[in-house]
Amino acid sequence: MDILSIIIGIVVGVGAGFGIAKYLEKNNVSNMIKNAKKEAASILKDANLEGENIKKDKLLQAKEKFLELKSEHEKEILNKDKKIAEAEKRTRDKESQVSSELAKAKKINDDFEAKTKEYESKIEFLDKKQQELEKLHKSQVDQLEVISGLSAEEAKEQLVESLKSEAKTKAMAYVQETMEEAKLTAQQEAKKVIINTIQRVGTEEAVENCVSVFNIESDDVKGRIIGREGRNIRALEAATGVEIIVDDTPEAIILSCFDPVRREIARLSLHKLVTDGRIHPARIEEVVAKTTKQIDDEIIEVGKRTVIDLGIHGLHPELIKIIGRMKYRSSYGQNLLQHSREVAKLCGIMAAELGLNVKLAKRAGLLHDIGKVPDTESDLPHALLGMQWAEKYGEKEEVCNAIGAHHDEIEMKYLISPIIQVCDAISGARPGARRQVLDSYIQRLKDLEDIAFGFNGVKNAYAIQAGRELRVIVESEKVSDDMASSLSFEISQKIQTEMTYPGQVKITVIRETRAVNIAK
Repeated sequence: MDILSIIIGIVVGVGAGFGIAKYLEKNNVSNMIKNAKKEAASILKDANLEGENIKKDKLLQAKEKFLELKSEHEKEILNKDKKIAEAEKRTRDKESQVSSELAKAKKINDDFEAKTKEYESKIEFLDKKQQELEKLHKSQVDQLEVISGLSAEEAKEQLVESLKSEAKTKAMAYVQETMEEAKLTAQQEAKKVIINTIQRVGTEEAVENCVSVFNIESDDVKGRIIGREGRNIRALEAATGVEIIVDDTPEAIILSCFDPVRREIARLSLHKLVTDGRIHPARIEEVVAKTTKQIDDEIIEVGKRTVIDLGIHGLHPELIKIIGRMKYRSSYGQNLLQHSREVAKLCGIMAAELGLNVKLAKRAGLLHDIGKVPDTESDLPHALLGMQWAEKYGEKEEVCNAIGAHHDEIEMKYLISPIIQVCDAISGARPGARRQVLDSYIQRLKDLEDIAFGFNGVKNAYAIQAGRELRVIVESEKVSDDMASSLSFEISQKIQTEMTYPGQVKITVIRETRAVNIAK
């Protein structure tokens, strides 16, 4: 394009020169033509040079572009060759792996075929041996028949007869051993019934004292209770028969009396007097009389609630009143009503276990200690006195006999009588019922644990289930599984020889191995 524009420029210049020549005509025409020619020649020369330079530049640029494209193409070819080489390598690796797997599979198959052939040959050999053995056995049987003069069937019959006599002798011995074992285990079964009965009864701990504490809001009330020159306190003590102790104990007055009924009358009377505010001898006597009537009504109400709770019906009103009085009586620190309710529940459960009359057993259990709450002193033991009262108020002969015989004062004639005796002993001997029993019970549990700690490898020992089970936790590094079984037996033997306890003690040895790691 540049060359073309130059040529066009030259043509235009020639035309212009021609015009000028025409215009000048005569003036310097020849000079102008010469100059124009020279100039045209110069322009052509320059144009040719510039065209050559441009051509060279374009050729160089084309060569550079070609080289650049060639280099990129060669790089792509190299990359493709590299990927092809890697793919070929992977293919070769896969082929080698497949070849090795095929070789292993072939070897396994060859081994399997070889073992199959070996087993088939062994089976064939065993079949031959079996046939030979059968032939040998048959020949031996034939020889025995010839020697003994008996056929195989006759020999079988004689053998069966001998086995029958031997089996009969062994069966008789087994029956004898079983009977002896049953006699030995009868006592254990009885203990199981008693233990199951105890476990099914929820009991409470109720310990009575000879004093009651009456709380007051301030110590100013103490002076009003004492009265002028102590007349109020003397009147209260005379009306209730309770010793009232007013000392330096802050906001409290002590009521002391061996009779819980009188002590409760005094406590309620004091509460009414302090609440009302009028405290003088005449008012004291009036309040004590009303409180005594209230306690009598409460005694009857307690008796009614008790028999209703236990499902006992048809009791004489006097017996209901006697049952209510049990709330304010205690035996060896144990509340008598709570004890009788507990005995009634135990008797009901035990009678149900043995298939006896549950209602009758509950009735006898509730009434067994009514002889402990007489209005007047009696020379008779409480069991016989209770039996007389039960007969007087129309109780059945079974109930009367159970009441009178629960301390062996009379002969037991009915099955519920020993049940009442056992349940009375259970309630009185249970942990927490009576103070002296509680102390010995706690000491027995401590002795159990101390025996376990006397053996090597024992880490912890706990007496549970009221002392009927001892759980021993051992160190797994020092005691193996076999040693744990031996340790359980040794502890049981030592407990048997060194301790006295009711029932049975189960020794459980626990061995545990732990592996602990922490993920962070």
